[in-house]
Amino acid sequence: MSATPEATARRAGDAAVGEAVPDWSLESELWSRGLVAVAGLDEAGRGALAGPVVAAVVLLERGHEYPYRDSKCLTRSRRAELAARLRGEALAYAVGHASAVEVDAHNVLGATKLAARRALAQVLDVLDGLVTDYLTLDAGLPEVAVPRADTRSYQVAAASILAKHERDCTLVEMEETYPGYGFDSHAGYGVPRHLAALADLGPCPQHRLSFAPVAAVSLFWGGQGRG
Repeated sequence: MSATPEATARRAGDAAVGEAVPDWSLESELWSRGLVAVAGLDEAGRGALAGPVVAAVVLLERGHEYPYRDSKCLTRSRRAELAARLRGEALAYAVGHASAVEVDAHNVLGATKLAARRALAQVLDVLDGLVTDYLTLDAGLPEVAVPRADTRSYQVAAASILAKHERDCTLVEMEETYPGYGFDSHAGYGVPRHLAALADLGPCPQHRLSFAPVAAVSLFWGGQGRG
């Protein structure tokens, strides 16, 4: 489907102000091989000190333009709005998690792939191919895995939004269970407020003990913080 003149002008305007504008070029690499249902996949939470890694896979109707952009460039409220929208218009979507314990057991890359494969397993029977943000899964589907795919593909951008929104919601629940760390504001990343709370309270069961800042505090606390 070709873009309307208005859409073309809007994309040109976005590019002029420096916004990365996704398109369908990555999916086209697989469409040109005769594949049809090519989805996008991304994750959230790899660098956090606490909480799960969350991955999402999204299949949109091909050829259209969408408002989805790299989730890191969006506010939390905007991610929530777009996550609700994509649930309504996606042809298929799914979310998978890997816990902090699994991050410690498998390392963060292994846990990321575990979360991604759990998401993918829910929709695998309707997909022909996959575009990811530089994550090779070897899941039995043809893949295009390139850096910065969340800025280049509508579907990978949508997956990044859904994964990050789902993880945001999980971290809000974590703060209710383990109050005082500020999980609802920093999503488990190593910001000064989180590091200060970690030193004061010790690690909770949702902290990743294999990550250096948590490991150092865990030694001080004898491995015992909030149970």
